[in-house]
Amino acid sequence: IDPFAISEPWRRFVTNAQRAGRNVHDTVNRTTDGPLKDRMAQITQRLDAGLAEVWNVARRGDEIDDAVRRLDPTALRSKLNTLELQSGGAPSDDVAAAVRSVQSQLQSADRLKALSSETADKLRLAQTRLDELAARATEVSVGSSDSVEFADDVDELVVEMEGLRLAVEEINEA
Repeated sequence: IDPFAISEPWRRFVTNAQRAGRNVHDTVNRTTDGPLKDRMAQITQRLDAGLAEVWNVARRGDEIDDAVRRLDPTALRSKLNTLELQSGGAPSDDVAAAVRSVQSQLQSADRLKALSSETADKLRLAQTRLDELAARATEVSVGSSDSVEFADDVDELVVEMEGLRLAVEEINEA
């Protein structure tokens, strides 16, 4: 996982997730040897799978942003404006077809931007939950919180990240 291989905001999501993961690992490492530490070590393995999913989703988000940049909505809007000005009030069939084509490209860019924004929002929520899990790991490590509930919450987050990755991959393949 190399967060510097992707652009912002995706890089920030990955680095923040890595930080939260390190915090959990540090907490486990400081926990007294015994069954609790062993259980927490198992939980962190599952959490690591979730961190890998954050990376996969962030990479997809970065790819979506790259696709939007390649479509270049600013240039498309300029092209559309030029076509509309050239056509006057009565565009020829060719100009009308060109206008529809550019409008379709702009709609594609808008859908991709919406997908990027939705994906970023979900990663922001995941980041908040990762930070919460890091704090709860501290509680579990000192015995003031239930490790089973903690494990369930980690699993829930990992499943959500897996689902988000699959959804983004499916849209990218469509």
